[in-house]
Amino acid sequence: MLRKLYDWTMGLAAHKRADAWLFGISFIESSVFPIPPDVLMIPMILARRARAWVIASIATLGSVFGALLGYWIGATLMGSVGQWVLTLYGKEAAYDHLAMQFAAQGGWAVLFAALTPFPFKVITIFSGAVGLSIPVFLLTTIIGRAARFFIVAGLLWRFGPPIRDFIERRLGLVFTIFMICLIGGFAVLRFL
Repeated sequence: MLRKLYDWTMGLAAHKRADAWLFGISFIESSVFPIPPDVLMIPMILARRARAWVIASIATLGSVFGALLGYWIGATLMGSVGQWVLTLYGKEAAYDHLAMQFAAQGGWAVLFAALTPFPFKVITIFSGAVGLSIPVFLLTTIIGRAARFFIVAGLLWRFGPPIRDFIERRLGLVFTIFMICLIGGFAVLRFL
């Protein structure tokens, strides 16, 4: 089953509309979608290493625009859509406490979430809900997301064939590690 999923993802990565898919996934991941764009970005770069920087740029742009949507959700739709997303991630009860902490450390929180597997959409919504300065929000989002995606792209561009070989030979292990990181990000979110 993992092999079929991997082959399907690699096929999608080489598809003529892969860039649009990556932009779309990066966009919605920053505001509501739980799956990170790395799921598509990594195979796209492994399939066509010469486009690593273009692919990282697409992921960054999609993510930044999606972050602005998350900010807008928090700023204008907190009572409906924003509350729904917070409930989905189990953070509705901790909102007041997090809002006070966030007001003091917001820029650092955005940067941390932009760089890590931490669910970024929660931070984008909080940013809008507590009225974090838009220039601070935008600057930290751009720096964090660009750093994250360009570091991954750089590593894949430089070490692509051995990484692809490792992934293909140890697909089960790679999937397990990815799931641990993804679930770990959500677990950290629950305990904040």
